[in-house]
Amino acid sequence: MTYDRLVCANCASPVSEGRCPVCRASRERLQQEGMFGGLTPAALIALLVALIAVAVLAHEMATA
Repeated sequence: MTYDRLVCANCASPVSEGRCPVCRASRERLQQEGMFGGLTPAALIALLVALIAVAVLAHEMATA
């Protein structure tokens, strides 16, 4: 999830605006996590399995 859609429970403003210390800390944490930071290990494994399945399917189509 991106921080531009989150609303702070402390000040009720968008986290992306960083109006209070809680917003600023959450915004900093979310920026440091990067693109795959919020994904669970199970979601990462599912993404990897899907990527492998697409690669196998593409290989089968290329050799047929």
